[in-house]
Amino acid sequence: MMEDNEENLVNTNLKVVGLNCESCVKHTEEALRSTNGIKQATVDLNSESADIIYDPSAVDLTTIRKAVQDVGYDLILPEEERQKERS
Repeated sequence: MMEDNEENLVNTNLKVVGLNCESCVKHTEEALRSTNGIKQATVDLNSESADIIYDPSAVDLTTIRKAVQDVGYDLILPEEERQKERS
């Protein structure tokens, strides 16, 4: 049995678009947690953000975003945040 290599995990905080209630939070967390490669996901309604710990060798941000989009919400990826700040 292979052990997860905790050293390679990435912790990121991403803005979630479309959250309106605790049910939205629950659906988003379930979508994230069921995605292969995501070790932990916590969504906060007040800050409209998700704290995600994932293994970048197993999943990328595009796949993580697709999981959230599949349940009706969206994530703002870091490169999109930087583009917003420049304009």
